[in-house]
Amino acid sequence: MAGVVVEAKRHNNMSHIKSKDTTPEIMFRKALWHCGIRYRKNYKKLPGTPDIAITKRKIAIFVDGDFWHARNHQDKPGEQIKTNRGYWVPKLSRNVERDKEVNDALLAEGWLVLRFWESDIKKDVMKCVREIEKYL
Repeated sequence: MAGVVVEAKRHNNMSHIKSKDTTPEIMFRKALWHCGIRYRKNYKKLPGTPDIAITKRKIAIFVDGDFWHARNHQDKPGEQIKTNRGYWVPKLSRNVERDKEVNDALLAEGWLVLRFWESDIKKDVMKCVREIEKYL
């Protein structure tokens, strides 16, 4: 019986994970706006729908979740997974592969692609903003 409760709780937790307007994204956007950097959010006109697009300078910015984009496990996504590996390893591998495809498509269209990890934004958001300012 305890296993069913744990699985139900896990399902409930996973169903509440957002793909847009996450806490790191909002922190990052507010810092950019405060520094006078204007942007479009979730820009659907580009491949991969960048979280932030600075259209005047053709800069596409993605805020990648550490888990979902296999931080520290890019060469072997899903390495940190202990349970249900048959589902998670292919899922995370495909996410990493898709990131590379999106980068290539945007580069082919002449866009600069910048990717920031959620933990880096949470640790020092202004360092990430300064990185973008280098290209403006």
